[in-house]
Amino acid sequence: MNQPGPVDPVIPADRLDDALRNYAASELRRAIACLAWRGPRLHEGVHQARKSLRRTRSVLALGSPALGPGAALIDRECRSMNRRLSTLRDAQALVTTLDHLIGREETAESLLVLRRVRRIAARARAECARLALAGAPDLAGARALLAALLGALLSLPWQTLTDASVRQALQDSVVRAEEAGQRARTSSRAPDWHRWRRRARRVSQQYRALGDFVEHSGVKKHSKVLAVLLGEAQDYALLREYSRRGSMFAETDRKVLRALGASGMQHLRERIATSAGAAKSAVDEPGAESTPN
Repeated sequence: MNQPGPVDPVIPADRLDDALRNYAASELRRAIACLAWRGPRLHEGVHQARKSLRRTRSVLALGSPALGPGAALIDRECRSMNRRLSTLRDAQALVTTLDHLIGREETAESLLVLRRVRRIAARARAECARLALAGAPDLAGARALLAALLGALLSLPWQTLTDASVRQALQDSVVRAEEAGQRARTSSRAPDWHRWRRRARRVSQQYRALGDFVEHSGVKKHSKVLAVLLGEAQDYALLREYSRRGSMFAETDRKVLRALGASGMQHLRERIATSAGAAKSAVDEPGAESTPN
C-alpha cells in the first residue's frame, strides 16, 4: 500500500498547547450546555453535544501520548457518553434524513410515503425523548459527569505538546483515514464505510481544532468535503436500516424506503469516490494548493 505524503505542516507557535487546551475545553463546555436544552430542542441539543464530544476527542488524539493516561481516561468516558446518547441521536437522524428526502423528492407517490413515515418517525422520536428524560431528568447525570471531565481535562499536562508531536498525530490520522477509505471502496459492508466516515471526520475535526496553526491547503479543504459526503451516506444507510423487516413502518412503505436508500447511496458513493481521489491527490502533493496565511 502506498503511504500518503506529508500532511500540511503545523506552523510553529509558542502557544499551540494553550490553543488546543482552550479549544477542547470550550467544546466540552458546549456539550454540557447543549445537554441542558429541553422540549423541542432536546434532540438538537443531543446532536450538538455529541458533535462537541467528538471534537474534544479529536484534540485529545492530537495530544496522545504526550498528555498521558489521564487523557486516555477522558477520551474513553467521552466515547462512552456518546454511545449512551446514540439512541436519541438516531431518532433525530431518521427524521432529519426524511426531511431532506421530502425536500428533494419529486415523485408524488414517494412523497406520500415519505410524509407518512416521517409522521411515524416523529412520534417515535418524541417517545424516545420521554423515556430518556424519565430515566435521567434533564440529562443531569450526563452533564455532571462531563463537568468532572472538564476539570480533569484542564489539568492535563498540555505544556508537553510540541509542534513535532502534534504534526505526527495529525499525520497518523490521515494515514488511518486513507487506509479505511481504501478498504471501504472495495467493500459493500456498512461497517467499513462507517469506519471510514469516523476516521475522515476525525481528520476534518483536527484541522478545525488547529485552525491558523495549520496551512490552508488542499488536504484541509478536501478532508472537510469528504467528511460531509460520508455523513450523508451514513444517513442513507440509516434509512435502509429502518426499511428492514421488523421496523416501525409497513412493508409497502419499507419497499419505497429501500429503493430510495439504495439509489441515494449509489449516487453518493460515486461522488465520494471522486472526492476521495481529489483528497488523495492533495495529500500526495501537499504544496500544490497552498495559500499563504
